[in-house]
Amino acid sequence: MGNVFASLFKGLFGKKEMRILMVGLDAAGKTTILYKLKLGEIVTTIPTIEYKNISFTVWDVGGQDKIRPLWRHYFQNTQGLIFVVDSNDRERVNEAREELSRMLAEDELRDAVLLVFANKQDLPNAMNAAEITDKLGLHALRQRSWYIQATCATSGDGLYEGLDWLSNQLKNQK
Repeated sequence: MGNVFASLFKGLFGKKEMRILMVGLDAAGKTTILYKLKLGEIVTTIPTIEYKNISFTVWDVGGQDKIRPLWRHYFQNTQGLIFVVDSNDRERVNEAREELSRMLAEDELRDAVLLVFANKQDLPNAMNAAEITDKLGLHALRQRSWYIQATCATSGDGLYEGLDWLSNQLKNQK
């Protein structure tokens, strides 16, 4: 019965598409998140994730420092930015902050909403979402919609809550 209503709503309201760029330092969990969202499908280069009547095209871009200058090639037409942080990696959280700040200063990303996945929450020494918010300086972002979600990519915890926020942001855009 639920599928009948879902099909009806999709037919009435159509489907929105959202271009999402997922970035973060290497080993933060980006590919694992993408794999989990695709429900175990083999992830190719540009997967599309269908969720709540929105089609997310997610670009999972490598996070090694030599690759990061290439991130800007993906910025055009990006409506949402998912920044994945390894919450357990206290030594590199400042590096993550610098990369995030560098990206948010890019003109092509000025209108993009920001979702931060504070990943690896299952690890005993992981920083919580409030601590990551502080370390990344998110409260200073006054001209941008942002949200932080505690996640565990291996179990999937928190991933769909983050996508809920992203989809609601898209629905509220003109």
